[in-house]
Amino acid sequence: MKRLILILILLTSTLGFSQPGSEIQEKIKAQKIAFITDKLDLSSEEAQQFWPIYNEFEAKVETIKSEELRPLKKEMRQGNVSDKRANEILEKLMKAETAMFEAKQELLNDLKKVLPAKKIILLQVAEDQFNQKLLDRLKEFRERRQKRRN
Repeated sequence: MKRLILILILLTSTLGFSQPGSEIQEKIKAQKIAFITDKLDLSSEEAQQFWPIYNEFEAKVETIKSEELRPLKKEMRQGNVSDKRANEILEKLMKAETAMFEAKQELLNDLKKVLPAKKIILLQVAEDQFNQKLLDRLKEFRERRQKRRN
C-alpha cells in the first residue's frame, strides 16, 4: 500500500499532475479497481460489499499520510531539527504508523465478514502486482522521455 501511494505521487509529479482528483489519478484508480476485481474474481455481490470497505480503508490511510506522515517527513528531510524536536517527530511517526496498522487490522476484520480468507490473501498479491505494473510503466515512461531528450 505504501508503495502504491509513493508510485502515485511519483507518477503524478513526473507527469505534472499533482492536484488531487486529477485525470491521471482517476485513471489509475479505475485501473486498480478493474485489476483487483479481476484478480480476486469478485462476484457482483462480493464487489458491492468489498469496495466500500476497501475504499474506506484507503481513505483512512491517505488521511494519515497526508495529515500526519508527509508533514513530518518533509520536516525530517530539512534535517535541521533539535534533539527535542526529533524525539517529538519520532513519537508522532510511531503514532501514525500505529494508526495505519490499526486501519489495516480493521480492514482485514471487516473483509473477513464478506470474503473468504483466500480472496483476502489474494488481495495483497493483487495489490503487489498492480504496484509492480505501475512501477514498470513509470520506468518505461522515464526511459521514453529520456530517449526523446537525447
